[in-house]
Amino acid sequence: MRKKVVTLALQGGGSHGAFTWGVLDRLLDDKRIEIEGISGASAGAMNAVVLAHGLTAGGPQGARRALQDFWETVASKAPFYFMPQPATHQDAMHASPGPAVHAMLSLTRFFSPYQLNPFDINPLRDILASQVDFERLRASCPTRLFIAATQVSTGTLRLFRTRQLTLEAVLASACLPSIHHAVTIDGEAYWDGGLVANPPLFPLLTHCSSSDTIVVLLHPAHRPKVPALADEIWHRLNEISFSSAFFAELQSLWLAKREVARWPFSVGRLERRLRRFRFHLIDAQELMNQLSTLSKLNAHPSFINALRDEGCRRAEAWLDENFAHIGARSSFDLGELLH
Repeated sequence: MRKKVVTLALQGGGSHGAFTWGVLDRLLDDKRIEIEGISGASAGAMNAVVLAHGLTAGGPQGARRALQDFWETVASKAPFYFMPQPATHQDAMHASPGPAVHAMLSLTRFFSPYQLNPFDINPLRDILASQVDFERLRASCPTRLFIAATQVSTGTLRLFRTRQLTLEAVLASACLPSIHHAVTIDGEAYWDGGLVANPPLFPLLTHCSSSDTIVVLLHPAHRPKVPALADEIWHRLNEISFSSAFFAELQSLWLAKREVARWPFSVGRLERRLRRFRFHLIDAQELMNQLSTLSKLNAHPSFINALRDEGCRRAEAWLDENFAHIGARSSFDLGELLH
């Protein structure tokens, strides 16, 4: 059976990245699909690197085990146990943040991480260092990786590719400026990649052979409620800043595709790639609209597992409806998402 080759673009979003884990787990279990390349920022970068490490060590099943080990360790060691322990699976999805969360975030508005966290304690450093063999990943990973980070001095995108990946590069992609010290690599300081590309799309278009890209989105494309409280406004502004780069890149891609469609006889490589590019989307808009922005800090095992289960269900439904479209046509209208 000939496999269908795809690339993946994975959005960041804190512990909401467990939803992406569920999507990836289901895709990896489908023997009809092969993953050529992955781009990601923040939690999307974590998922991408852990998946690639697992593929390198043990194929698709190795990738599934690696993702499970990573997220179970995050749930057992993460420091953000400020949410009340939910009693049921349903409660886990809608738990409200406790006062400790609000207190911590209030402090981050007045004090820098160099004051609040002078030793730059980051549990993700130990988790990644113990679970990902970066030397082997750089040497023999079969998957093309594009991990986004933001260069602090210029505010521009830095893409770390497979052969450039280190522990520091992945931590840089997930470095929230209000919580962690900037990550320095070769004399340059970096912040969260989601600020400038969440996730990057054009590297998959220009550096991969597959014409089918599956985007896994965590941020809701539309929030009907207008924030009125100061905290709500602040969190919505943050969410917009982490989504605007993606929509700007998507707009450029859509306009470029529309332009090359007007000139069917153009034969440049980029024009041919744009003409064949097919876009697919897996998300959970209704669910993400119901979740509090602060739930991105919720690492309770029940919450993580509930998001994973939802990701599995969404991916299963997407495959049932759209698998035949891979290699044939886009299963989602770019213009619909933009407008």
